[in-house]
Amino acid sequence: MPFESVYLARHSQTEWNTTGRRQGRLDSPLTQLGLRQAHQNAALLRPHPIDAIFTSPLPRARRTAEILATAIGLPVHRLEDLAEVDHGEWSGLTSAEIDTAWPGRRAERDQTKYTFTFPGGESYAAADLRAERALKLVAHAGSRHPLLVSHEMIGRMLAKQLVGLTPAEALARHQPSDVVYVVRPDGTINVLKSPE
Repeated sequence: MPFESVYLARHSQTEWNTTGRRQGRLDSPLTQLGLRQAHQNAALLRPHPIDAIFTSPLPRARRTAEILATAIGLPVHRLEDLAEVDHGEWSGLTSAEIDTAWPGRRAERDQTKYTFTFPGGESYAAADLRAERALKLVAHAGSRHPLLVSHEMIGRMLAKQLVGLTPAEALARHQPSDVVYVVRPDGTINVLKSPE
């Protein structure tokens, strides 16, 4: 790993997170809880040696990154490859709506999750290549302690690339909006979380 530490943050809670709608490349505003999560994560990160902030281009991640950046005192760099996995025609839909329009496809996805391509969208395997490219761009920029603000699904692929996880191990990971993961060169992943 060409970094001394990498900080992985997910965007804060959004309105669609609360209603079970898949966002993908679509967007919805941060909730009041989401805004509090961003400020709590900012307080957690302030004492850490972050030297650059990179964000997904999607508004929910950019808004979260702006809050973190204000606390840390660094500019935000937009990185297209940090965008969420493209859900294609499933974007904006609930699981029930998907099951009505595509019977059996979610079960198929459960069996082939890494390679399954969302109708009109992309697969985790394609996003994995983007994650690899994003980390190379961040390393090329000279950052040793970057903060990457993205999304849960692309975040799984970032962790996979950084730690050398198998696809199954990466897909089993979760990242709530109220935690920040710190990835070390030895492959350990520490969790930063505000006390309740």
